[in-house]
Amino acid sequence: MTGPTVLISADMEGISGIVHPTETNPDRYDYDRSRRLMTAEVNAAILGVLEAEPDAAVLVADAHGPFRNLLPEELDRRARLVRGQPRPLGMVAGLELGADALLLVGYHARAGSGPAVLAHTMSGAVLDVRLNGRPTGEIGLNATVAGHFGVPVVLLSGDDVACAELRDLVPGAVTVEVKHALGQAAAVTLHPGEAQERLRRAATTAVRQRAQVPPLTLPGPIDVEVDLYSPATVDLATLVPGFARAPGARTVTFTGRDMAEAYRGVQLLVQLGQIKPG
Repeated sequence: MTGPTVLISADMEGISGIVHPTETNPDRYDYDRSRRLMTAEVNAAILGVLEAEPDAAVLVADAHGPFRNLLPEELDRRARLVRGQPRPLGMVAGLELGADALLLVGYHARAGSGPAVLAHTMSGAVLDVRLNGRPTGEIGLNATVAGHFGVPVVLLSGDDVACAELRDLVPGAVTVEVKHALGQAAAVTLHPGEAQERLRRAATTAVRQRAQVPPLTLPGPIDVEVDLYSPATVDLATLVPGFARAPGARTVTFTGRDMAEAYRGVQLLVQLGQIKPG
């Protein structure tokens, strides 16, 4: 009998031992170590999933920065890897293929949270995202787009603030606090081996009780507001049909027919934020 399909979306800022932007930037100090730590925590989650469901199909979406961080040769060979960008569902690519549960590994809190390690939303180009007026970070965006596909978020690992953020949205989810935030670039962190063991056990529990966790749904239409760092990005965004400038210099608004469309719109604004004025 075929087992469930489990998607693991892996970010880097919420991995144990990582506290500083230089550790998450491919061009900076200690990134190679961070890649190994990230891959090891994802492997721990894969192991936990397969202990719960030996016949599960496990798909891993590399979801940090360039989406090319996990070391393919060191990833558990029983999993398949979604790598590279752009892709339609960004951090949760693979949901469109069908999934029974989503695990968020190495996640961080939304922009404006604090103290929280490396808190932001999508990129430095974005200051805030609001769905129907509610501030929403990557955790909320990914959980609600998963809900659009009928998939529950059953687990999150990260710092204490990220864990609390998911529990507020999905009270039945399992969370694994791998570090306690002291600030934007400081934390009390578990030893990586201890974090991996806790994550393995939690993934087993989360997958076994997945039927008890309802998907987080947000019916459309959805009013989206995105505060952008650069007014030049707002100028570009107003060239897109359906996107408008709110009063002031930095906020773009649009309406998504459903959460999948709203999510794609936010992704587009993130990409526009990478374009520098000519």
